Amino acid sequence: MNAAPADQIRLLDVQALDVRLQQLAHKRRSLPEHAEIESLTKDLTQLRDLLVAAQTEESDCAREQTKAEQDVDQVRQRAARDQQRLDSGAVTSPKDLSNLQHEIASLAKRQGDLEDVVLEVMERREAAQERVNELTERVGSVQAKIDDATGRRDAAFEQIDGEVAAVTKEREVVAASVPEDLMKLYDKLRAQQGGIGAAKLYARTCQGCRQELAITELNEIRAAAPDTVVRCENCRRILVRTAESGL
Repeated sequence: MNAAPADQIRLLDVQALDVRLQQLAHKRRSLPEHAEIESLTKDLTQLRDLLVAAQTEESDCAREQTKAEQDVDQVRQRAARDQQRLDSGAVTSPKDLSNLQHEIASLAKRQGDLEDVVLEVMERREAAQERVNELTERVGSVQAKIDDATGRRDAAFEQIDGEVAAVTKEREVVAASVPEDLMKLYDKLRAQQGGIGAAKLYARTCQGCRQELAITELNEIRAAAPDTVVRCENCRRILVRTAESGL
């Protein structure tokens, strides 16, 4: 393949722009905010699970408290009715009076036990509410950190994407000035060789594979016409000759 030396030089410009695009893509993938957001998101998921558990516990305690308070109220009402019967004098039989007094005493003990249950449930509910409040605050704090990191990441994306657009446009302009067959070969090699399709021959060394050329290969390149597209024997990339090639 033949191509004017100037076209081959422009191929190096295309390669430099492609390298810059690769660097920008790597920078976009490697932003520290990615790891920060991932770590914070894991923390947030765990905190939300804990919050749901705490809310469930608080809700269960609320239902338990309501039931215990209803039991206390029922016992209190029954004891009030028995006390009213006792005070009314309607019960005259000594045995009935004894039974009624015994029941009132039993109900008083039962009421005390149930009130203890209510207090214990209220304490557990209060602890659960404190846990809910604490976790709610922590969830909000972590979410705020995620929002901040996301904002920084998106701002970096915008800057990088803007540069990518500018470099891509410049590449299109430069590539359009390179012969089509040379560009096809370059793109093919670039896909095969990790993004580097053309390299400068500098001080007798291929800048693509960093290997110094053998003397026989150098002699062949010296003998080649200026418009001959030469390739590195080692990596097969296009070798572009310049005044610094050391030929």
